[in-house]
Amino acid sequence: MPRSPARPARTPRAALAELLTGNRRFVSGRPVHGHDVTAAAAVASGDQQPYAVLLGCIDSRVPLEAIFDQTFGSICVIRTGAHVLDRAVRGSIEFVVEQLGVTLVMVLGHERCGAVASTVESLRTGRRPDGDLGYVVDRITPAVTDVGPYHPAVHPLAVRRHVRRTVRALRTDELLTGPVAAGTLDIVGALYDLDTGEVTLLDP
Repeated sequence: MPRSPARPARTPRAALAELLTGNRRFVSGRPVHGHDVTAAAAVASGDQQPYAVLLGCIDSRVPLEAIFDQTFGSICVIRTGAHVLDRAVRGSIEFVVEQLGVTLVMVLGHERCGAVASTVESLRTGRRPDGDLGYVVDRITPAVTDVGPYHPAVHPLAVRRHVRRTVRALRTDELLTGPVAAGTLDIVGALYDLDTGEVTLLDP
């Protein structure tokens, strides 16, 4: 039986602890939430009360509600290629912080990210992708350039660098700096291991 979808965390620290506890349940093979229709119906008529917003990659191997063992109504999820920020993403995060009172923003990268690999290839060959894929590559390029496109460990290092850059960008968002300074909001970066399912926090 799924646990109550009532908001389980109201401080940034409690929100982070809830996510990481859920990830431990997932990794251990003992998840609580089965994502069944009764859990969806239980929150359908009430107001949203999520405690966190997760910004992750579109990679199909990284379903955020599943890897944190969260049920309907617990978290807001935004997914773009390599968690690239744009105005719509920023506005969505600003909305859930201001209007829904979430206390945690997590930026989650993952190993073997295809968008980062495309950026490395673009910089090595000098061929920028056409269309809006080029926009995604442009947003990731500073992280790859910082590491060096020919560095032997460019991919894993650039993934981490890009997560940290995204966290810093959100921490300087004009509508998020106030809650962060007041201690009512935290913005953290983390990395998902595709092989083990484990989420590890990254240092700022």
